Amino acid sequence: MASRRRSRELALQFLFSYDLNAAGAGDFDAWMEDFCARFNLSEKNFPHFFTLAQGVKNRWEKLNDLLAESSEHWKLSRMSGVDRNVMRIAIFEMLYCDDVPPRVAINEAIEIGKKYGTDESGAFINGVLDRINKELGGSEADLPENMNTTNSKE
Repeated sequence: MASRRRSRELALQFLFSYDLNAAGAGDFDAWMEDFCARFNLSEKNFPHFFTLAQGVKNRWEKLNDLLAESSEHWKLSRMSGVDRNVMRIAIFEMLYCDDVPPRVAINEAIEIGKKYGTDESGAFINGVLDRINKELGGSEADLPENMNTTNSKE
């Protein structure tokens, strides 16, 4: 498994847990330290994981605002925790990680959503992130070439 994919999956697990249990309460750094110890993160995976987890946490409200504006008829509280956090990570990468093209961030989010989410996660994540990409000035060229969002969980 590619190091970046693993970092994204670890960030999803951390943010899902943080979102569910401690967002807005508790010490983020202590939460991070505990998570890293429990999962025995390797130095190879840690830098990108930390960038994603810390970056999403530091821009929590902005990312939530973009999600809320772009997900028609869906309140954040109604979205699955997996989908919500996968999209936070992808939006963060689209906005702040210059070395990650938008289509890579979107495709990774779709694949991780299909792996950890529901049967509908891939299509839902694709639709919301496509809308956000367009709102941010992205084009069709920024989208994954093969947007296979069938209902398989791989």
